[in-house]
Amino acid sequence: MPRVLIVGGGLAGLSAALFLNWYGAEAVLVERRRETSTLPKARRINVRTVEIFRQIGIAERVLAASRTMTFRGGGQLASAGPSVVAAKPLDLPRPPGPAPAGVTPVRTCLCAQDLLEPVLREIAAERGVELRFGVECRDWSADADGVTATVRAGDGGTETLRADYLIAADGAHSEIRERLGIARGGRGAMETLVNIEFHADLSALVDDRENRIFQIDNEHMAGGLAGAGGGRWLFTTAGYHRLSQREWAEAMRAVIGVPDIAVRVDRVMEWTPGMFVADRFGAGRVFLVGDAAHVMPPYAALGANTGIQAAHNLAWKLADVLRGAASPRLLDTYHDERHPVGWFTADQSSLRSAADLRRKYGTAPDGTALADPTVLILGAQYRSAAVIADGSVAPTDRFALSGQPGTRLPHRPLDHDRSTLDLIGPDFALLTGPDAAQWKPAVDAAARPGLRLHSLDAAWAASVGLDDTGALLVRPDQVVAWRARRAPVDPARALRESLDRVLLRSEVVAVEGR
Repeated sequence: MPRVLIVGGGLAGLSAALFLNWYGAEAVLVERRRETSTLPKARRINVRTVEIFRQIGIAERVLAASRTMTFRGGGQLASAGPSVVAAKPLDLPRPPGPAPAGVTPVRTCLCAQDLLEPVLREIAAERGVELRFGVECRDWSADADGVTATVRAGDGGTETLRADYLIAADGAHSEIRERLGIARGGRGAMETLVNIEFHADLSALVDDRENRIFQIDNEHMAGGLAGAGGGRWLFTTAGYHRLSQREWAEAMRAVIGVPDIAVRVDRVMEWTPGMFVADRFGAGRVFLVGDAAHVMPPYAALGANTGIQAAHNLAWKLADVLRGAASPRLLDTYHDERHPVGWFTADQSSLRSAADLRRKYGTAPDGTALADPTVLILGAQYRSAAVIADGSVAPTDRFALSGQPGTRLPHRPLDHDRSTLDLIGPDFALLTGPDAAQWKPAVDAAARPGLRLHSLDAAWAASVGLDDTGALLVRPDQVVAWRARRAPVDPARALRESLDRVLLRSEVVAVEGR
């Protein structure tokens, strides 16, 4: 019997399957489509997602798939003008705080959904995950002990599957969410747009700007143009809904600025961006991930990333509960931690405008200040029963992580091109200052075989608010769970009680060493 049934084989569902596998939990995924997505959307994979892919050992495969879209030039990320030919680089203001290169061991990459999903599917199959494409979940029910689902394959045959938990990764119109009666909130639908997917060889025109975003505004057409790799381009505009295929090709030539260039229009699709966030991310033994949990406009390039990162948060908790190492109440913290992040991210995405790329780091069209983009990607601070707060708060107006409980472990370069993030495997880790002698027997006594101890230097310890004897307990999702600024009188007891509290195995009120 699979321990977790995943319904939906898009980016969030495939990622959830890979994360569960990494954390040692058995899963089966069903997807009614026979193949992965053919749409070149969700193209930007941000650094937090790449960090997570690096943790589970697949980042290089993802980067290899992205090479047709990888940035070749440094500098500007966007250009604007009446056409691609006439576009000039935008001098976008940089947000305050450290440059992203100093806070992460990875770089962002461009890998459109139709390039990324096949890679995730291939890796999941290689790692032994049971993937059933062309199989639809027709019905399901949950009881006190698990979930029963009826699935149907393309040949019409049906089968009953039993699992401990169900992950709904079945998209924005999630039938599972609707069946649960979970409502959605948010800013709602926005202006209807049109995506024009086309092929054109612009290599002689764009040079190192091939993978930039172009803001185009001329007498014929206004909108945004983005490369999708391999000579594919995606133009997004409002209005102009009634053009023929031939007229769209002419319009794209005007966007490019070359009247006689060969253009093949592959697809024209109307769609309506919007902000819709589920009121709850779970009910009983069923959990929502990806677009089933939150839909957001694409202007901050955070939708798919937020879904993947939420699946990462949920997967280690499911794995710990399934192996009996954590209370089932730990699963409640999935909503507690990820709902605020999903809402804030979706709201910030809604505030950004497709019409003016210059607003990327400034203010929204209504005058609302936009959050620091690095904070949006890396700066969340969880507040839940799975974190032992110490009163420290990560700022939201600038990126400044320093070991605050509930935040991602700060990146610090180590030898051999490693990072402190690479010290976190599929289990908890205890990172200490240089005086780790008192912590070694504590780790041995913790009854957590996968718990690893890593001793770092005094400079690192000071950077995360520790003295030479202090320690950070880091969760499997690279989030700081507990900070002991100095070694407690009884490190073994303090560590044991911290693990019990984070995993909700006890009602410990206070933990020594804060």
